[in-house]
Amino acid sequence: MKQTVAVLDDEPDILELVSLHLERAGFDVLGFHEAAPLVLLLQEGEVPDLLVLDLMLPDMHGTEVCRLIRSDPATAGLPIIMLTALADEPERIAGLETGADDYVTKPFSPRELVARVKAVLRRTSASRREDGAIELGSLVLHPESYRAEVDGVPVELTTTEFRILLMLAGSPGRVFSRALILENLWHGEKFVFERTVDVHIRHIREKLGAAAGMIANVRGAGYRLEDLD
Repeated sequence: MKQTVAVLDDEPDILELVSLHLERAGFDVLGFHEAAPLVLLLQEGEVPDLLVLDLMLPDMHGTEVCRLIRSDPATAGLPIIMLTALADEPERIAGLETGADDYVTKPFSPRELVARVKAVLRRTSASRREDGAIELGSLVLHPESYRAEVDGVPVELTTTEFRILLMLAGSPGRVFSRALILENLWHGEKFVFERTVDVHIRHIREKLGAAAGMIANVRGAGYRLEDLD
């Protein structure tokens, strides 16, 4: 089954070029010149496998699009590659801090971009079983029932702990900052601090036992989930 890549870029030539090379690589492509139609599509539940996102858009800045995607549990795991002419470090860091998985600057090699798309999809893909469960190594999560298992043994997690683990498992290998986890789970509530995330992660690790090492602490950045098998 073909994977679908959405491309959001207001330059027709760039959109056509990227779409052509992705299609040649075997992907289905959805092209957008503005953010609004893409956001509407996502809100309707049509989520692609990956998004190539330009920063400078006519109706909304790319970082805001990224922030909207990451703040919605239904789309929070969508892999995003930012594509922009802004190559300076502050812009790159801003994009990554809002949840982008990778960053490509214009002018770019279409072949390199396709390679980046494939690499991000490999890195962020978790195995979804027919019953809807997410399986990563010895860890299995059942989103519908909020149940977790390690090597077939049930793990008793609180609702918040499960939601954090589900977020990490949705994009294995991607680093989630504490701020992003807070935004996704608590939606900017006052008196909820980044330290709260560290406490929940510590409890999750304690409960995962032998699989605790799957949650890696990336110094100065946040947390990621990785398969140790």
